[in-house]
Amino acid sequence: MTARILIVDDEPLYIRLLKVNLEPEGYQIITASNGEEALDIISQQMPDLIILDVMMPKMDGITACIRIRQFSSVPIILLTAMGEEQDRVRGLNIGADDYVVKPFSATELVARVRAVLRRTQDKTGAEKTNIFVHGNLKIDIAKAEVWKGEHQVYLSATEYKLLIHFAHNLGKVLSAEDLLTATWGPGYKEEKEILWVSIARLRQKLEDNPHNPEHIVTRTGLGYQMPAID
Repeated sequence: MTARILIVDDEPLYIRLLKVNLEPEGYQIITASNGEEALDIISQQMPDLIILDVMMPKMDGITACIRIRQFSSVPIILLTAMGEEQDRVRGLNIGADDYVVKPFSATELVARVRAVLRRTQDKTGAEKTNIFVHGNLKIDIAKAEVWKGEHQVYLSATEYKLLIHFAHNLGKVLSAEDLLTATWGPGYKEEKEILWVSIARLRQKLEDNPHNPEHIVTRTGLGYQMPAID
């Protein structure tokens, strides 16, 4: 099935650039010029992926991302002209799955889109039927649902794939490079801030005390581990 991508940008030049590079890859493109217009479109036809510019009139991309995350886990790639680390981390903290800094190459953009969509398909296409339990955490792999006690926890596709990788490697210490390659792809081996923010978000959602985690533990100088529970 053809993936439908919503491009949200107030600059016609970038919309044209994105369309000319994504449409030949077989993606269906719909567009919006600001966050308010994007929310209206999403309410009528939920896309498979959103490429969301940060700096826009009426409603900027940060606000739009926060609003979207209140009702949907649709993958979001932020487009930003601000390359500073704090700006990228802020975008990841509010629920974006990835970011691309303007100006960008067409090759990088298409690779990022493919990687994010692949993570989404991995989540929704699960065929296993087993239930994974770790303390008060339960993962229903058949339904791609995560529960903390009696409460369901809503994860983005990326967060879910990262959590599943920990579950499949129970008790094993995983390096940052292992986690980045397995979850995001080989092109992300140096993108450690994405991993740091994603693990922090998982801990906020899953741990009783994020500062003293039980499910995802830091092994200083080595990496991260989901410890085996006797």
